[in-house]
Amino acid sequence: MEPATNAVHRQLDHASYGEAGVGEVGHGDLDLVTRHRHGDETAFVEVYQRFSPMVYNLTLRMSGNAEDAADLTQEVFLRLYRHLVKFAGRSTLKTWIYRVTLNYCHSRLGRKQLVIKPLERDDGRGVEDPRRGPEERTLAHDAQRLVGMALRQLKPTFREAVILRDLEGLSYAEIAEVLKLRVGTVRSRISRGRERLKTLLEKSQ
Repeated sequence: MEPATNAVHRQLDHASYGEAGVGEVGHGDLDLVTRHRHGDETAFVEVYQRFSPMVYNLTLRMSGNAEDAADLTQEVFLRLYRHLVKFAGRSTLKTWIYRVTLNYCHSRLGRKQLVIKPLERDDGRGVEDPRRGPEERTLAHDAQRLVGMALRQLKPTFREAVILRDLEGLSYAEIAEVLKLRVGTVRSRISRGRERLKTLLEKSQ
């Protein structure tokens, strides 16, 4: 197999399988919601500052376009502003916002439109690790491209789970909260998605 594919396989083989729980809802989450409910405008500013990078990153992965991602992020936060009072603390605010964002993107874009977008700077070039040499950066870019192509071929249910785990870094329990699934179902989808990815990557050579 080509070096780029070897790099992808190493990433998949060494993906973190450790489990971190969703965790208890922090007093900070409920305090923000209470303050927002009582008309404290600074509370929502804090929500935006904490979660806007997360929301933008996910909408960028969903849309594949920086301009669309910016619009989607703005629209998501308008919805959050209106509906934050409904947050009941049954999950963390982080997973609740992930779920709102994912559901909104589904309604606007449809599940099949999800794409994998490398992180970009304002000049449109991918973010590069300065510690890598030119050859390593080329291999990393090729690996990213191959993964993106393979992910687009996965069933949406597998693709979502793999993205939330391996690209967004959520725990199994957090993904279960976001997707409203059992943890066992999440584990199964991620495992099957990873295996399918490996098969697709092998076929690409």
